[in-house]
Parts: sequence; C-alpha cells; structure tokens
Amino acid sequence: MKVILQQDVRGQGKKGQLVEVSDGYGRNFLLPRKLAVEATAENLNTMKMQDKAKAAKLAEEKANALALVEQLKNCPVKIPARAGQGGKLFGAVTAKEISEALKAQYGLDVNKSRLVVAEPIKSFGSYEIKCKLGNEISGTVYVLVTEEK
Repeated sequence: MKVILQQDVRGQGKKGQLVEVSDGYGRNFLLPRKLAVEATAENLNTMKMQDKAKAAKLAEEKANALALVEQLKNCPVKIPARAGQGGKLFGAVTAKEISEALKAQYGLDVNKSRLVVAEPIKSFGSYEIKCKLGNEISGTVYVLVTEEK
C-alpha cells in the first residue's frame, strides 16, 4: 500500500514523503492516527502542488536574501556611542543596536538574531559584522562606531 506521510514517522520517513508500507500497517496504524493518507491520484496531485509552492517560496526567500546582501554592501552603519578615557565605550554595541540602526538609517529590516557579533564591540572604530540571512547566504554589515556628540 502506498501512503503519503502527514507527519514524520520513525522508521518510515519524513512528512510529505511517498512511502510503501504493508496493508495492515497502513490501514490499522497510519490511517486511523492520521499519520498518513492513502496515495490516490488526488492526494498525489495535492502533494506535488505543495512541493511546487514550497520550492517557489524558497526561491523567493533566496532572491530576497541575495538582494539584501547587495544592499548591505553599500550601507555602512554609523552608531554613536559614549566613551570614557582612552576611547573605551560605556557598555558595548550589541546586535540589537546594529539592527535598530540599519532600520533607522537605511530602512533595512534585519533581525538581531541574524547578526553574528563574534566579540563585543567596546571601542571606537570600524567593524565587519557577519549577517546570516538563511539558505546558506550570508553578507557583511559594516559598522562604524563614532563618538556621541
């Protein structure tokens, strides 16, 4: 019996996969628990349409991420900060502050969890912060920490 899995089933496969199972296992376990549906022509067509929609969504997200990477190259973010003697900042510049500055200065909405700040920024200067945008795409945000006036 061929079934389309609705959820991950240990030993059988992942959600959305077409698998061959024994008739008894399919009828008595998978179907009553709604873990799978029978692989009819209609259900197979629905599965193909969902796969196509998922692929289109993934392609759109990848294109958006690539466009954002190109925009980030031309957008150095200036963050004013207060410092004490010797140019040492009070506190540190965080990913949240960088994300907010990108939104305020350029209108780019980059989630703070996507910014990878390797070590805290605690002094004036320019820094390159890695930005992971998903789909194995990453860019660089150029951050310039300046003295607050």
